[in-house]
Amino acid sequence: MVNLVAAQRPLLHGLMKMAGVRPYTVEIEPGTVMSFWVPSETLTKPKKKNEKPRISSKPSRPAVVLVHGFGAEGIMTWQYQVGALTKKYAVYVPDLLFFGGSTTDKPHRSPAFQAQCVVAGLRKLGVEKCIVVGYSYGGMVAFKMAEMYPEVVEALVITGSILAMTDSISATSLQELGFSSSSELLLPTSVKGLKALLTVASHKKQWYPNRLLKDYLEVMITNRKERGELLEALVVSDKDIIIPNFSQRIHLLWGENDKIFNLELAQNMKEQLGDGTTFEAIKKAGHMVNMERPRLFNRCLKQFIASFLAPNGPKK
Repeated sequence: MVNLVAAQRPLLHGLMKMAGVRPYTVEIEPGTVMSFWVPSETLTKPKKKNEKPRISSKPSRPAVVLVHGFGAEGIMTWQYQVGALTKKYAVYVPDLLFFGGSTTDKPHRSPAFQAQCVVAGLRKLGVEKCIVVGYSYGGMVAFKMAEMYPEVVEALVITGSILAMTDSISATSLQELGFSSSSELLLPTSVKGLKALLTVASHKKQWYPNRLLKDYLEVMITNRKERGELLEALVVSDKDIIIPNFSQRIHLLWGENDKIFNLELAQNMKEQLGDGTTFEAIKKAGHMVNMERPRLFNRCLKQFIASFLAPNGPKK
């Protein structure tokens, strides 16, 4: 029987290519490879049928990097944003390690290691500076990118995420949501579990046929052992948290009804991050705000990027 989610992939990939991005695999180091979607104009056109494209140039427009969350790979997460951004910006969409085609034989599982690999990949792709947009788990990776590589990351847009998953935040959030562990929430093993995840991630109750949800589990929730290790490495002790002094402008773009990381967490984080941080909430949207209200999300995102890049824009 045909897997419906797998069958939709070629269509989605075709749409992304029409929007101006192409898949490209980068070897970060021996044993570690990362899949990216990159601007088509930066690649050579293969002269032979089996010849692979190569990076031929650096991006000629401002680079925007979209970092996905835990529920799906990059292009699935950002499918509504890519086309809205490629008209003005060079868009890069990485698959984090153990998502999509990205893998490593190294034992490291921390957001810091993910950040290190993404930045190494971007540098190999010719990206010297960029604006990073991070969603959920990808937001924690984006924060690490900004902290570790301020010379690369010029500004951040964070949606549905926090600086780090502390013991207290993890325990409180899971208790409020009714889950015993992060793995139970984010690595569902059944259609029932996936429905529960979609319920807490969405503003409105979503209905999907069980067949589609079953197919999604088979295609998208893979590398369970390694992803479980990523979740274990995500939680840090409260006493170990130090708020970095970010040099970048940071914009927090939230779904007003986010049940996973609620508005109170976002507003507290804004206070912790200081004057260089702005906050914006989108009504009638939950944790998956970029997919629930894509037009409004895209408008807010583009407004921030344009204001930051303006000659007399609000640089920090």
